[in-house]
Amino acid sequence: MRIAILVVSDRASKGEYEDRGGPAIQAWLEKTVTTPFECERIIIPDGFESVRDTLIDLCDAKAFDMVLTTGGTGPAPRDLTPEATLAVFTKELPGFGELMRRRSLDFVPTAILSRQTAGIRGKTFLLNLPGSPGSIDVCLMAVFAAVPYCLDLIGAGYIETDPSVLKAHRPGK
Repeated sequence: MRIAILVVSDRASKGEYEDRGGPAIQAWLEKTVTTPFECERIIIPDGFESVRDTLIDLCDAKAFDMVLTTGGTGPAPRDLTPEATLAVFTKELPGFGELMRRRSLDFVPTAILSRQTAGIRGKTFLLNLPGSPGSIDVCLMAVFAAVPYCLDLIGAGYIETDPSVLKAHRPGK
């Protein structure tokens, strides 16, 4: 199982800001996923082309099973992660974004401004996450139970979770 964590941030890519989103995603995966996995963290600047081109490379050339992005999902002018991600998908899975926003609204009213989405490209599952570590945890807890079965359906690597943290759902099991 190969997982890429793509951090999208102008400031973090320049070293002006310590990325907290990427480490939060990796820590969440390490406590939840029981299947051995390889994780690579990449930090790039905001922007449509930078995100699109990096996602295509991670999916097509590097063949990651899953790409989790953090950052660039708000309404600011440079927040273009969802637009770039949509340009990469072969299929969008809008339910992921809908549920992440719904769950996040239980904690913060500005969650309605978030524009995360999910989808697939070939045999890679892609998921946009917010930049805040607390929001990352809320969002992953909301949707990750469906991720292992999604990976099964698209022919990506197999993944299992620790049921004491989050039970993966596979129909008929």
